[in-house]
Amino acid sequence: MGAEMLTLGVEEEYLLVDPETREAAANPPPEFLARCKHVLGESVTPEFLQCQIEIATPVCETVDDAKTHLIHMRRTLADIAQDFDLRLMAASSHPFTDWRAQKHTQGERYAKLDADLQGAIRRMLICGTHIHIGIEDPDLRMDVMNQVRYFMPHILALSTSSPFWEGDMMGMKSYRLSVFDGMPRTGVPEAMESYGQYERLVGTLVRAGVIEDASKIWWDLRPSTKFPTLEARVADMCTRIEDTLCITAMYQSLVAMIIDLKKRNTKWRIYPALLIAENRWLAQRHGVKGHLIDFGMNECRPFSELLEELLDMTLPYAEDLGCAAYLLHARTIVERGSSACRQVDTYNKAISNGAGKDEAFKIVVDHLISETVEGL
Repeated sequence: MGAEMLTLGVEEEYLLVDPETREAAANPPPEFLARCKHVLGESVTPEFLQCQIEIATPVCETVDDAKTHLIHMRRTLADIAQDFDLRLMAASSHPFTDWRAQKHTQGERYAKLDADLQGAIRRMLICGTHIHIGIEDPDLRMDVMNQVRYFMPHILALSTSSPFWEGDMMGMKSYRLSVFDGMPRTGVPEAMESYGQYERLVGTLVRAGVIEDASKIWWDLRPSTKFPTLEARVADMCTRIEDTLCITAMYQSLVAMIIDLKKRNTKWRIYPALLIAENRWLAQRHGVKGHLIDFGMNECRPFSELLEELLDMTLPYAEDLGCAAYLLHARTIVERGSSACRQVDTYNKAISNGAGKDEAFKIVVDHLISETVEGL
C-alpha cells in the first residue's frame, strides 16, 4: 500500500471552436479526427458531440509524467485544430453556443446513447476532467472510495469553469453539473460495504436490462470498468493545465493519505451522501470564493480556510509522491480564482468597456482559447 502503487492517468475533454463565429464547431471535418489519431494514436477519442474531443494519458508513475503527456497532447491538438481553421478550448461549457445546433458523432455507440437517453444526452455540451488512481485490490478500492468521496467538492471548487450557458450567466461556477445531473446514475455515490456489494448493485441493473455494464454509471467517483483504478469524475475541465495538475496531485495525495490511515488501523469518517452532496452544491454554486460545510464543527467555513487544513493533511504525502509543488498551486487558484471566476471577470470587464452582450461573450471565448495553450 505504499505510494509507489498509486499510478495515475488523466483524461481531458475539449471543445472545438470556429474562430470567426466563436461558436462550438458543429460539424468539424472528419479529417481532423483522423489526423489527431494518426499523430496521437488511441490516446485521442471522439465524444458524444462532434464538437468535442478527448485525450487520455497512458499510465503514469508521477504527476510529472502526466504533465509531460498532457502538454504534448494539448499542444498537438491545438496545432492540428489550427491547421483545420479551428481552435481548441478547455472549459466545461461554451459561453453561448446552443446545444440544439450540435450533432452527435456517427457510430453505433453514439446512436444507441442517443436512442436510450434522448434529450438528456443531447444537452451534453459539457466537458470534464477525469483522474484515475491505480488501486489493485478491489475491496481497498471501494474502501478508499467511501472515504475520499468527502473531498470531491473540494476538487470541484478548484476546477470550476462553467459559469455560462446558452448566453446567460447562470449564477454558479459549475453549471456543467446542473446539466450532467439530468442524466441517470450521476452524483455522489452511496457508501458500499464491499466491492461485492457494488457488483451486486450493478448486476441488478444489468439483469434488468437497463444498462449493459458499469460504464453506464456516471457517479462523481467510481471504480473504472476498464482499469483497476478509482476514477474521480467530479471536476470541471480546467482551462489552465497547471490547474489540472493541481487537482491531480490533490487526488493522488488524498488517496495516499487514506491508505496510510488504513495501515494505521484508522480511517476518515464516512459521511452520508446527502451531506457530501450539499457541499457539492456549495462548490458548484460558489467555487473557491465561497464556503463549504465543516461537518466536524457543524458550520460553514471559507473554502480558503478549509484548503489550508487540507494542505496540512496532504502535503507530507505529496512530498513522498513528488507532487508537492503541484498541490500547493491550489493556493494560487484560490487567490486568482478558478477559470469560472476569470471568465466572469473577463465578461464584466468587456461590458464595462462598452461591449454588448454578444461581443462580451466572444471576448470570453478568445480568453479561453488563449488560456488553453498558455505555457505549453
